[in-house]
Amino acid sequence: MDTTEAGARELDRADPGYRDRFAIPPAEGGPYPETAYFAGNSLGLQPLAVRQELLEELDDWARLGVEGHLEARRPWLPYHALLAETAARLVGALPSETVVMNSLTVNLHLLMVSFYRPAGRRTRIVIEDSAFPSDSYAVRSQARFHGLDPDTTVVRLGTGQVLDYLAREGDTVALVLLGGVNYLTGELLDVPAITAAAHAAGAVAGWDLAHAAGNVPLHLHEWGADFAAWCSYKYLNAGPGAVAGVFVHQRHHGDPSLPRFEGWWSTEEATRFAMEPVSRPPSTVEAWQVSNPPILAMSPVRTSLRIFDTIGMDTLRARSLRLTGYLEALLDQTLADRAVTVLTPRDPQRRGCQLSLRVDDAGQVARRLRADHGVCADVRNPDVVRLAPVPLYSTYHDCWRAATALATVIGDRS
Repeated sequence: MDTTEAGARELDRADPGYRDRFAIPPAEGGPYPETAYFAGNSLGLQPLAVRQELLEELDDWARLGVEGHLEARRPWLPYHALLAETAARLVGALPSETVVMNSLTVNLHLLMVSFYRPAGRRTRIVIEDSAFPSDSYAVRSQARFHGLDPDTTVVRLGTGQVLDYLAREGDTVALVLLGGVNYLTGELLDVPAITAAAHAAGAVAGWDLAHAAGNVPLHLHEWGADFAAWCSYKYLNAGPGAVAGVFVHQRHHGDPSLPRFEGWWSTEEATRFAMEPVSRPPSTVEAWQVSNPPILAMSPVRTSLRIFDTIGMDTLRARSLRLTGYLEALLDQTLADRAVTVLTPRDPQRRGCQLSLRVDDAGQVARRLRADHGVCADVRNPDVVRLAPVPLYSTYHDCWRAATALATVIGDRS
C-alpha cells in the first residue's frame, strides 16, 4: 500500500466518494483549506440539499399558515409517512415497522414501557459495561420506576460475555438492550446471534442503533429484533438533535397485551379528527407515536435518508471498509513506536467506520489536531480519541492527514 500523500490523492481519484454533497467546515489550522472531519460519529456534516428544502418548508409556512397541513408542497399532516419507506430500507425493516419521531432516549423509554415488563425472577436488564451513559441512565430509571434496585437489576457485561450469560442466567433476564455498534470502541456486535440468544432465553431483544444506523447494513426484520431506536444526527447527518427513529417488529403490532403511552398521533389517521376521547391505535409501529411531527426538524431527516436510499448501504459499507482499512494501515505505520493502543477490533467485519485510540490526555491531543493541523477528531475523556472516516464525505487524503498529524502531535509529547 502506498502510504504517501501522493498515494492518498491517487486513491481519491479512483474512489472519490460523495463529498460534493456536503458542506465541509473550513480548517482552523494547518496548510489545507478544509477540515479533515472525523467526528461524524458525534455529529454528521450538513448535506447541501438541506438548506433549500428547509427553506421550502419555511416558505410554505409563510404562504399558507395552517393550511400547510394539507396544502404545502409536502403536506405536514402526513409528513412522517414521507420518511417511512426510506427509513425502513436503511435499517432492513418493513415501512409498517418504522417511524421517525422524538429523540433517541425518549423513544427508548416509550419502547420500554411496552417491552420491559419484569415479573417474578425475570427482572434483569442486560447492557454493555461500556454502554453510552444515557442508556445506562435510562435502564436504571426504568428499574427504579418498577420498584426495583437498579444496582442488582441492571447487569453490565463485556460484549463477549453476553451469550454465555444468557445461556446461564437467561431465566432472570427480561430485556437485553445493547448498542449495535459500541460508541466507545467501534465494535460491531453480532445482532442476529444475540437477538436469537435473548429469545431462546425468554427475554426481549432491543437495540440502540445510534452508532449503527447509517454506518453498517442492518436487517432488523429478518433478524427478529423486538424493537430498536436510533438517532439521526450522527451518521445520518440530519443536524444537531435531529429527530430519531423507531423499529417495532410486526409480530407485536396490534397486540392488546402490550401497554403503551399514547397521545395525539397514537390513534389511527382516518379518525384522528373525529376528536374522540378514546384512542384507536393502528396495527403498525405508528401506535407508538405520541405527538405530531415537527416539520422543520423532520425536513433534514427526509433529505438525508434520500441520500442513503440513492447510494445504498451496501455501497457505503464497501467504501467504509476500504477507508477504515486504509486509515488503520497508516496508523500502524506512523504510530508503530508511539504509546497508542487501538481499541477497535482488527477484524473489519467486527467494526463500523471508527477507530478508537487510547492515548494520554486525549483532549489535548484532539485540540492540537484541530488547531495545528485542521483535523477534527472526537474525544471521550480521559484517554480515547475516536476517528470516524465516514464513507459519504471522508477522503483518503483526510486519513493521510489524520495519521500524519497524530504522529506529529504524539511525537512532540514524547
